[in-house]
Amino acid sequence: MGAKSSRRVALVTGGARGIGRACALGLAEVGFDLALVDVLDADMGRTACELKAAGARAACHVADVADHARAREVVDAVVAELGPIDVLLNNAGRPMPKGILELSEAEFDDTIAVNLKSCFNYIQAVAPGMLANGGGRIVSMSSLNAQSGGVTAAVSRFAYAAAKAGILGMTRALAKELGPTITVNAICPGLIKTEVSRNVVIRERGDQIAQNGIALRRIGTPEDVAEVVKFLATSNPCFITGQTFTVDGFQYQV
Repeated sequence: MGAKSSRRVALVTGGARGIGRACALGLAEVGFDLALVDVLDADMGRTACELKAAGARAACHVADVADHARAREVVDAVVAELGPIDVLLNNAGRPMPKGILELSEAEFDDTIAVNLKSCFNYIQAVAPGMLANGGGRIVSMSSLNAQSGGVTAAVSRFAYAAAKAGILGMTRALAKELGPTITVNAICPGLIKTEVSRNVVIRERGDQIAQNGIALRRIGTPEDVAEVVKFLATSNPCFITGQTFTVDGFQYQV
């Protein structure tokens, strides 16, 4: 095992950029060392450099989050390198803007695997250690799509919405199963300024949505989501589990 540290350890899937990066940096600010898991090796390396500059230890693991066996390998490596995992943030995901009539079976299976099965993979890998160590926090990134069927009516995301809705059911069930030792919660971001959303939605309809469909009249930032993750990771004592936190500025036009 690596050198002992007074800092706690968080594992963030999809931690290379966007919401994952902001959450990792936010957790570093409040005393966590970070393990990042992503397929974007170069971006992950840059985020790791930022974490180290902020005083945190950082470990990078290139992995397909849909790979069940690889999740166990990653978790074992993180524990050996940084120590027991206190917080798991299931942030990895992939959009799929296709409707039922055009989506292939392979695309549907991939959407479920990356967005939903990945949460199962990493929760099953970290839960035994958290239970043995007497506590832990699990936070999974769902989506406003899970609640509304789509952030915008113009683009169908039924497979993505189905996967993200599955996270909400998984969260409630696991809060009962893993409590009182582990808290399990979910976050549903609305329209957030990330590399993906800038290319898909914000470029075409961002201003219109912000001004006509969001109560706070702006599009969210990754840091908005990170604030909720920091709260769920650090609140003590914690009497919150099995809950869904919507971070959307009240996006009422979908």
